Formats: sequence, structure tokens, C-alpha cells
Amino acid sequence: MPDSHVMSSAGAAADVAKPERDRAVDVARLGALVVVMFGHCALLLATIDAGGVEIGNILGAIPGLAPITWLLQVMPLFFVAGGAAGAYSWHPDGTTSWGAWLLTRAQRLCRPAFWYLAVWTVALIAVQVTMGPESAEALGRECVALLWFLGVYLVVLAFVPALTRLSSGAAAAAVVLALIVAAAAMDALRFAVDDAAAGTANLLIVWLIPVVIGVAYARRLISVRAALLAAATAFVTQIFLAAHGPYDVSLVVTGTERVSNVSPPTLLLALHCTWMSCLFVAAAGAIRRWAERPRVWRIVAVGNGGAMTLYLWHIPAIAIATFTLHAFGLDAFDPHAPGFWGLLALRAVVFAVVMAVAFRLLSPLEHRALPWWDGRVRPTGTWALATGVLVCLAGAGLVLMAKSGLSGVIGWTALGCFLIAVLGARACAGSTVGSTAYRTLSG
Repeated sequence: MPDSHVMSSAGAAADVAKPERDRAVDVARLGALVVVMFGHCALLLATIDAGGVEIGNILGAIPGLAPITWLLQVMPLFFVAGGAAGAYSWHPDGTTSWGAWLLTRAQRLCRPAFWYLAVWTVALIAVQVTMGPESAEALGRECVALLWFLGVYLVVLAFVPALTRLSSGAAAAAVVLALIVAAAAMDALRFAVDDAAAGTANLLIVWLIPVVIGVAYARRLISVRAALLAAATAFVTQIFLAAHGPYDVSLVVTGTERVSNVSPPTLLLALHCTWMSCLFVAAAGAIRRWAERPRVWRIVAVGNGGAMTLYLWHIPAIAIATFTLHAFGLDAFDPHAPGFWGLLALRAVVFAVVMAVAFRLLSPLEHRALPWWDGRVRPTGTWALATGVLVCLAGAGLVLMAKSGLSGVIGWTALGCFLIAVLGARACAGSTVGSTAYRTLSG
């Protein structure tokens, strides 16, 4: 994501297009985002009948498609891009504290999330009043599920400054190997007590792996040869574990899995993060050269300028496309029905149109400065430490909210904890006259 400098949408695209940027990182981020959006669109099965809304998953209906998730599970690319971008932006010269640096990242990332949560809070209150608590609870579980990524992302970013101290590829490899071993240990505990919650620490351990590789890539600690060797080793090991271990093959939620590989993450996903991140490192040079083409780079720059908008709002856009087609009797719900795959392709086309309109309307909010929140700050000493710790706690609150849904005591309490922590971080960072960008936009 671009840094927290606030600007117009056009200005954001121009900022992303600065020649000193690592274009391979931006391509990886946007490419992964496109796969996530259309992957969700393809996996959803939904219709409305006399009993109400029916939701399914194509992988639950056709289990034989599970291996395709090894291509569709591209979240490691978001984290490797975040690690690389964070390493590029961190300058250990003593002028910016850890807490200030982390808060500036949070300012940029949380701004569109504030708008998203505000809209859904109002919508859920309206649903509660008009359709009853059960409908509001069901919708509340779904509308914030994807915010787990933002919560985990805020926490793993906190480790980037420390990871930039790695001085060699061997050191980076040692850290990755230690994380893989730790993920395996968490799985062993999880299986021993037969409780997925026992593996919760893997939310941090597993997603740190691509961040470490991203930092090492940005600091040029990994050669192409070493990256290919590591990718091949991790991939072969992952195949072996999928065939002979206690893990399901699918790397996404299906609703029918015996052992979820993502909630919380498992050793299988840790290996997946390793080979996919290393494969990006090996291909980065070719990706960067491809992105130098003006037409390609324009698309990448514009898309990255509104990446959080695409991520946050693509599920509502899929819902709009799906139920609009339902109104015309064009449901893609039964994979075994004649014409299903054509209807699924039609849904993807309609979704692309809806998402394009949403992007045009909502992406400006991603760059519209919020008074006070977007002020330029430089906390130091104890205040800087408190700022960083509170940003991490805010991330934990988001993860809990995503897990519980925006419903019930736990969900709404988690939302409150997130807001208290993130606004507390901003308060600890102090206050200045206000951001130059905000004055420019408002004046």
C-alpha cells in the first residue's frame, strides 16, 4: 500500500507510479487482489428460495476441485509485498521512531476501513429494525470476515523494522525455518488437544513467513537460485504432507473441511507461504520488466491506488451481482445443473461491472484526509512505544471481530476495542497543526 500521505485518487495513482518504486511489488499486490476477488466470485454458490437465502461453496459441492486452491490461495503475496514495501519505507536513521512509522502505515490502511465499518454499522442497525436480529446476526458474520487480513497485517508490519537488521540470506533462511518449525509445533498442540483454537498463534507465525521473505527480497539478501531451491523444497514437502499428513488439501475455507488450513493457519499453509513468496522473488526481475510497459503500469498504478477499496468492497459487489442475476432467474447455484458454468461466467462479468462502478465511487474515500487522524505526527520515547503497541492491539481487535462477526457481545466489543486502541495510538502520537495534504484538499 502507498504510504499515509493523503491525496486525491489521481494523485495517489501518480504517487504509485513514481519511477523509484519497485514495480514488481505493486504487480504482485494487484495481481493477488484480482485473483482473490474473482476467486471469491467463482467459489460462491447462492440462491433465494422459500426458506430464504441459501449459501454454498463450490469446493464443498465438488471436492475434487480442492487442488486448485493451491493457485487461488495468493494471500502470501499480499504479505510478501507488505514486507518489501515496509522495508523500503523504514529508514533506521533515528529521525522516525518505530511507533511513528507503524502509525503512518496504519493511517493509510485504516482510513478506508473506518468508512467501511461505519456503513456496515448503520446497515446492520437498519436490518435489525426491519428484518430482525437473526438476519442482522447472519449478515454481521459475513460483512467483516475479510478484515482478518487487515488485523494480522497491522501486527506483522510491527516486525518489519527488526527484520531489516537481518544481514544475510542465511540469517533470513534461519528465521523462516524457525517459523516453520514453530508452526509445526502449534499444529502438534492443536491435534493433541483436538482444538483448533490451540493453534491460534499460527495467525502470527505463519503470516510472518512471507513478511520475512519480503524484507529479505527488498534488502537483496536472496538470490534467484536460492529462491528457486527454497521454493522447490517447500513445494515438494507440502505435497508430501497433503498426501500423507492429517491436513485437508484445500487452502481456503470450504465449509466441509476436517482440518481448516487457514483458520487458524497450519504447517501446510506455512510451506505454501514459503514457496509462493520465494517464487515471487525468483520472478521479480521479469515481472518488473513487464511492468515497465506504459499500459500495464497505468493499470497497476490505478489499481494499487485503490487496493483497499477493491479488497473491502468486493464481497458486497459479488452479492449485488449474484442477487441481481437471481432476479432474472439466472442463479449459479447447482454445479451439476445444465448451463452452470456459463452462468458462473456471466456472474463474473456482472461482478466486474459492479466492482468497476464501486471502485469509481468509493476509491476517493481511500485518499480523503480525515481531520486529526491524518495529521502528521512524530511520537518519541515512551509515547512512541505506546503508539506502536496500541496499533498492534488494534490489529488483534480486528482479528477477533472478523472471527466473531459484527454481531453479539463479542463482535461489537471487538469493534469497540479496535476503535479504542487505534484512536488511542493516534492520541499517544500527539497532535500537530494538521497534515499539509488535508489543508490542500480542504482549501
